[in-house]
Amino acid sequence: MQDPPRTLTGHAKTAGILGWPVGHSRSPRLHGYWLARHGLDGAYIPLPVPPDRFAAAVRALADLGFRGANVTIPHKEAAFAACDHVEEEARRIGAVNTLVMRDGRIEGWNTDGWGFLRSIEEQAPDFDAAAGPAVVLGAGGGARAVAAALLGAGCPRLTLVNRTPARAEALAHALAEHGFGTAVDVATTPPLDGAALLVNTTSQGMQGQPPLVLDVSPLPPHAVVVDIVYVPLETPLLAAARARGLRAVDGLGMLLHQGRRGFEAWYGVLPQVDAALRDFVAADIPRTA
Repeated sequence: MQDPPRTLTGHAKTAGILGWPVGHSRSPRLHGYWLARHGLDGAYIPLPVPPDRFAAAVRALADLGFRGANVTIPHKEAAFAACDHVEEEARRIGAVNTLVMRDGRIEGWNTDGWGFLRSIEEQAPDFDAAAGPAVVLGAGGGARAVAAALLGAGCPRLTLVNRTPARAEALAHALAEHGFGTAVDVATTPPLDGAALLVNTTSQGMQGQPPLVLDVSPLPPHAVVVDIVYVPLETPLLAAARARGLRAVDGLGMLLHQGRRGFEAWYGVLPQVDAALRDFVAADIPRTA
């Protein structure tokens, strides 16, 4: 006789992911896998919330007894303002990707930078952030986390590239306030010649979004190209990098690793990232657009 399916009780611990849109996110699949693996009484729910309703939605989740939530595009900076307390790493970055709710209070964390560095370690293990300059495309919450993580790991110089220079300049100023100072430049065109690392933190290349069209030929042969987009796994940027013989790092590893701390806070178990987990989550993601 088969065991009955896992069911929830009235004591179930609930969390979810806030985004607009949120249908692309594989966080429910990721956390659902961990919940099932550890036999936990809990649920993780996709929560599509438009920007003008975000603050009210976060407060409502706390009132409803949610343990917390992940935060994705376009809410990571708004999440910072919605918190009662912001952890130092998130304060340094200026964006929040993980909400932890305790006794009606909302804590803001940022685990994106840590997850980003762990992902590179897995997929390009010989990469050293101190080896040369980095170019980061975008100036939103993802760019904030990536830039702070790279500079903290010893990146000697970093250029923020954005179509709206004022947003990149504001991010550069915020990084300078946290001790990174002259290590950050701003540009509207990626300075790829001599760059050791190129990172796309924009939504371009994501399924349903315009492709990121960029000539990667100026990058040196040792460069690493990272796209934090993970739907599809092989974005046009990563395909162009592989065609050029460059090392390419997809966004799935960042998703998997950044989720660990939040899961532990909400459900009381620190989960692991392994090949079985990656295969399970990747099975629901198109390889190419």
